[in-house]
Amino acid sequence: MASLTFLLKVYPHLIRPNLHTVYKNPKRYLNLLEYQSKKLLEESGVAIQNFRILEGKQDADLLSGFNVKEYVVKAQILAGGRGKGYFDNGFKGGVHITKNRSEVLPLVEKMVGHRLITKQTPKDGILVKKVMVAALTNIVRETYFSIVMDREHNGPVLIASPAGGMDIEAVAKETPSKIKTIPVDITKGITRVQALDVAKFLEFNNMLLERAADEIMKLYSLFTKVDAVQIEINPLAETDDGRVISVDAKLNFDDNAQFRQKDIFAMEVHEDTDPKEIEASKYNLNYIAMEGNIGCLVNGAGLAMATMDIIKLNGGSPANFLDVGGSVKEDQVLKAFQILTSDENVKAILVNVFGGIVNCATIANGIVSATKTMNLQVPLIVRLEGTNVNEAKQILKLSGLKIQSAVDLDEAAKKAVQSI
Repeated sequence: MASLTFLLKVYPHLIRPNLHTVYKNPKRYLNLLEYQSKKLLEESGVAIQNFRILEGKQDADLLSGFNVKEYVVKAQILAGGRGKGYFDNGFKGGVHITKNRSEVLPLVEKMVGHRLITKQTPKDGILVKKVMVAALTNIVRETYFSIVMDREHNGPVLIASPAGGMDIEAVAKETPSKIKTIPVDITKGITRVQALDVAKFLEFNNMLLERAADEIMKLYSLFTKVDAVQIEINPLAETDDGRVISVDAKLNFDDNAQFRQKDIFAMEVHEDTDPKEIEASKYNLNYIAMEGNIGCLVNGAGLAMATMDIIKLNGGSPANFLDVGGSVKEDQVLKAFQILTSDENVKAILVNVFGGIVNCATIANGIVSATKTMNLQVPLIVRLEGTNVNEAKQILKLSGLKIQSAVDLDEAAKKAVQSI
């Protein structure tokens, strides 16, 4: 059974309309800062701007020998709109340009250690810990290039447009002729002919045609090397000195490949992620915070959504949900309860598990152990069905604990709402 976070990522339209507004953070995926993505590109030979990473005046030596005509000083956070943002110390702009190297370090010091507020950050902003100082590149022309895993084509697809530096969704809607899509055979990879075809469509001419094709092939090589599900370059730019460079890059990775990409996943930034979500992931649990007062422990994506819907229909509101998946063990159930109840808004817990792969007896033993270990004080309502359900119900009954059982989901939701 697919995990809930996977379904929310790949099929966001599955989120029920009446629940959409209460999701705080429905997507979970590996987050890398801009400079981290650029380092991956650089390691694969992809042409990028020269840059340095500074954390304060102690890194002044990193600017020695870094002599360029103009410097771009960019605060590194996981949010857009940095250029128009402002800091909690009153300093304006998370992106600055200067020709004077002596001005770089003072700019860095005004950013590091302060919170940057933009349209895409929380109200109190995000703390800036690192600043990227890059060489300003004189761009003659901007194009768009990306590689994505596409279900419709059962593999990678190259997407290109000569209208770079713009919202690609708007380009596709207003001028679809400026979008080219080329499926790639995953077993053969991208061919030179395909790379040249894309480069021509992007309107690179003469010597730049071959260079653009080279960059496209390098990007595809990186795509497969790091188990990416998306590499978006916007813009893939032509410079005034005859180069083709990736100016801005966004990379997303296949969570299932974490065991192969440990170094990359170790770089993940959690600056705007709920700590409970991070803790859950350590135990192979999927946690999502919401805004109600009923904690939900479920197994499977569809069951989670149905549980939250029924709670809403009965006048309640889910505080969070935790998907234990199909191979849950008793110790994971304990951790699940600890994470759920760490949310001070939780006034009741509803367990709704359908035992297919999951053994209901395992869940029942985990519930009993967790309740005793934690001395659980909030009402607990349990609805179990499926594999070994009768044994599970007997375990709960013989425990002597104040656990309310329910025959079906509707009854369970009603009891949970009424218990508060």
